[in-house]
Amino acid sequence: MQIILPNEVAKKLAKALKNYVNREIGGILMGENVSENVFRVKDITIQSYGGNFATFTRFLEDIFNPLQNFFRNTDYNFTRCNYLGEWHSHPAFILEPSSTDCKTMWEIVEDFSVGANFAVLMIIRLDSTDRLEGTVTVFLPNHQRFKGTLIQEKTDS
Repeated sequence: MQIILPNEVAKKLAKALKNYVNREIGGILMGENVSENVFRVKDITIQSYGGNFATFTRFLEDIFNPLQNFFRNTDYNFTRCNYLGEWHSHPAFILEPSSTDCKTMWEIVEDFSVGANFAVLMIIRLDSTDRLEGTVTVFLPNHQRFKGTLIQEKTDS
């Protein structure tokens, strides 16, 4: 699975990460299915509280309005545009899901009320030159997961 990260979303993430360099922040990914197993991030939420040096906890109450607005703006076309998953930063750790991250993501895909066939976890940080770097892991029911590919659009230089 490929996740395309557009410039405008990458800039929004980089700006947030610069403001919170010493603690984890995160949010959700909302995207569009552009071809088979290729999704483009259309919008994100940024939750700047609930994290510390080593952990991040997303609060559900912060995602309902952004998701409702996203669905309304995409004419409720859930097949094309939908919740893709979660993102959070690892400013001090490797860009791999922790056991807690994995447990949380499997809870999402195995929750019948969520209705997700999969959920993406994008883990990001700024490198030493303030460039965004990240990984994508795709979670499936029955405790399955695999690596996805994060494709950042080329920046204008």
